[in-house]
Amino acid sequence: MSNRFFLGLFRAVSLLMVLVALALLSAIATMHFAIHGAEVQVPALKGMTVADARSQTAGMGLNLDVDNRYYSGDVAAGHILSQSPAPGTVVRREWRVRVAESLGPQKVDVPGTVGNDQRLAALQLRRAGLDVGATAHLPFASAGEGTVIAQDPPAHAQGIERPSVNLLLAAPENASADGYVMPDLAGMPIVTAQAVLATVGIQTETPTFVDVPIPPVGVGGASPVPPTSPGSVVSQQPPAGARVDQATLVKLTVAK
Repeated sequence: MSNRFFLGLFRAVSLLMVLVALALLSAIATMHFAIHGAEVQVPALKGMTVADARSQTAGMGLNLDVDNRYYSGDVAAGHILSQSPAPGTVVRREWRVRVAESLGPQKVDVPGTVGNDQRLAALQLRRAGLDVGATAHLPFASAGEGTVIAQDPPAHAQGIERPSVNLLLAAPENASADGYVMPDLAGMPIVTAQAVLATVGIQTETPTFVDVPIPPVGVGGASPVPPTSPGSVVSQQPPAGARVDQATLVKLTVAK
């Protein structure tokens, strides 16, 4: 065979290899743009109105969900308080961005529902612009089944965070409890308070001990305020009246 034949064959093979290489590079580039073109950075939404945030995220191929609503004295009603994922996070298009919406400062007065049946209590809360939160049942002989025996937050509470009220309902004496009313432990010796909680299987964190100032002697005929006894409870979390169960870990602050 002539050299010309081998030279032509070599050129054909070389051209074929170049074409294959170009096709491979093109495929890689296409995959790169397909992958990275489907990714976006989550924008900063805090402080925006929900409508503006929804418009911006929709334009980026993201979905906006309002997960929660809270009262806020700092962020105007209808504006976004927080978001997840955080701003700058790289996500795929169609990703769901979850936000919390501000309801503005608390303006509603929390109604007192204790003593009412569950349906009436729910109606009272709805009329006030509040929702029924978690409900629990506790055997309680002094009230009819379904009667509200405690609520959290309590009536007329200020500075509440969520627009909802948790209810503790009376159950028949032979029913199993799925929750308890948090008692007022203030002033009790820490040992007594822990024993009260332990009787229903509720545990406490390691107590926090604090210095408590001695109150001034009564002036102008006012009755003197007795000093806080060392070892007694000065505050508690959750507060008195809150719904608790055996998974609740109670935090007690105690006078030194």
